[in-house]
Amino acid sequence: MVSKHNPSGNKKRSPLSIFAVIGLCCFFYILGAWQRSGFGKGDSIALEVTKQADCSIFTNLNFETHHNDVEIVEPSKPKAQVFKPCDVKYTDYTPCQEQDRAMKFPRDNMIYRERHCPPEEEKLHCLIPAPKGYMTPFEWPKSCDYVHYANVPHKSLTVEKAVQNWVQFKGNVFKFPGGGTMFPQGADAYIDELASVIPIADGSVRTALDTGCGVASWGAYMLKRNVLAMSFAPRDNHEAQVQFALERGVPAVIGVLGSINLPYPSRAFDMAQCSRCLIPWTANDGMYLMEVDRVLRPGGYWVLSGPPINWKTYYQVWKRTKEDLKAEQKKIEELAEQLCWEKKYEKGDIAIFRKKVNDKSCRRNSANMCKPRGSDDVWYKKMETCITPFPKVSSASEVAGGELKKFPARLFAVPPHISKGLVEGVSVESYQEDNKLWKKHVNAYKRINRLIGTARYRNVMDMNAGLGGFAAALESPKSWVMNVVPTIGKDTLGVIYERGLIGIYHDWCEGFSTYPRTYDLIHANGVFSLYQDKCSFEDILLEMDRILRPEGAVIFRDDVDVLNKVRKIAGGMRWDTKMNDHEDGPLVPEKILVAVKQYWVGGIKGNSTSSAE
Repeated sequence: MVSKHNPSGNKKRSPLSIFAVIGLCCFFYILGAWQRSGFGKGDSIALEVTKQADCSIFTNLNFETHHNDVEIVEPSKPKAQVFKPCDVKYTDYTPCQEQDRAMKFPRDNMIYRERHCPPEEEKLHCLIPAPKGYMTPFEWPKSCDYVHYANVPHKSLTVEKAVQNWVQFKGNVFKFPGGGTMFPQGADAYIDELASVIPIADGSVRTALDTGCGVASWGAYMLKRNVLAMSFAPRDNHEAQVQFALERGVPAVIGVLGSINLPYPSRAFDMAQCSRCLIPWTANDGMYLMEVDRVLRPGGYWVLSGPPINWKTYYQVWKRTKEDLKAEQKKIEELAEQLCWEKKYEKGDIAIFRKKVNDKSCRRNSANMCKPRGSDDVWYKKMETCITPFPKVSSASEVAGGELKKFPARLFAVPPHISKGLVEGVSVESYQEDNKLWKKHVNAYKRINRLIGTARYRNVMDMNAGLGGFAAALESPKSWVMNVVPTIGKDTLGVIYERGLIGIYHDWCEGFSTYPRTYDLIHANGVFSLYQDKCSFEDILLEMDRILRPEGAVIFRDDVDVLNKVRKIAGGMRWDTKMNDHEDGPLVPEKILVAVKQYWVGGIKGNSTSSAE
């Protein structure tokens, strides 16, 4: 068929056009080959860029969070300091209770046994070594009865207190039969007698104070009855008694009834006891008994076993006259009446008093009442010979300060301090939200470290406890938490005790009142943000290292910039660290830094559990 535009219908292409197409193809082929050879101008630019770019393939990708985790090297500042081990003579170093410094202070009112911290120029800037042969403590409940000799190599109490069954040395371990000066046959029978008067079994009694605790066998056996005892004793000639207590997994601190207030809030404890603690209760017009009254909750119990109780039987053993002991007991009972206590029981070696629930039926001398100063402003405050007033009540049956639920309901019930609006900025709603938040946080911690919540971490410390949410979320018979409320922060320690938890006031610019290697897990929430303008991060971290056991763990929660400073210092402390994102994702500036202290002991090189030395 013939096309309209091509009448011939089959016109042939000219040879010239075919040669032109072939020529163009050959030209572009040669041009491409020339440029691939690297001699083309455009390709030389591309080649130079390729040379400058690092296109290596990385085989060791690190998926750890790196949010703002880049170290800024400043020419004027040295690299992170590597801290050396202290001399082995500092193995049991307690900075604020050292014997040499203590002997420079007066002995009156036990002042020399109180806290006396070193000045800045005398602080140690090295790592406290563990003793040779140190071993991970036995897990609870075995630790209640056995302690490795290598961890606390002090035998003097096994001789001095042998008859009283405090502690025995067998092979390479110490055994604790559960005895005490006033209960040489064991604490259980002694507690059974107390429980015939005091409602220990039903959760009414949850927090207790043991003054002059020895090796804390009373506290250890009270733990088995779900009662948390805060035990204290001085660092004195009864060598390492508080260290033994903590090694057993029992709450204890170095402390003494002396010239300053105890570091606990008013109305903290459901009961207190003195088992031959040898505290002169009638001295200074009853000042020490008034201090126990301050920290004893309305309706709480005080137990006195030992002198002068049962003086008719023991006056010759105690090498005192009948008249002297009789007068002392009479004076104690008169003081108890002034404090609004009733004697509920006296049999054999034990007397039990109960503090009334309010002052409606008390006969008190108003001239002897303490002046208002903020009842819980007690850090380094001079103890006074005065009676702490009861909180006001509207009826004779009302419990002063607020009635508490029985434990464990008490743990998450709204504490009276909060329901009465006594904690600034904290409402019932915000308290309940805080509890939810800490349950979430603790669940995240357990995902990071599966040992949290197990008996491996028995002794736990929260350095900035807030409302006690961390400890409440962690509550278990497998562990206990020392809730520390910094003296420069909001005072919430009263709330913590009302929840059935224990704790203490402390300033982290100073050493804590404990021996080295006494905590398995330390939680530091916002501690370094709180103290960043107050004292050196280095000092706080070295103190944390002192009280942390080898292969113990630390959880820091803070702003990422603060944690990077912490991590840099920790890098020179034989700690292994890892930064983790906040539970809500990498965009949250608050991060979680987890650290594990390496195992190493004094006097031996290259014995660390990590290659970092």
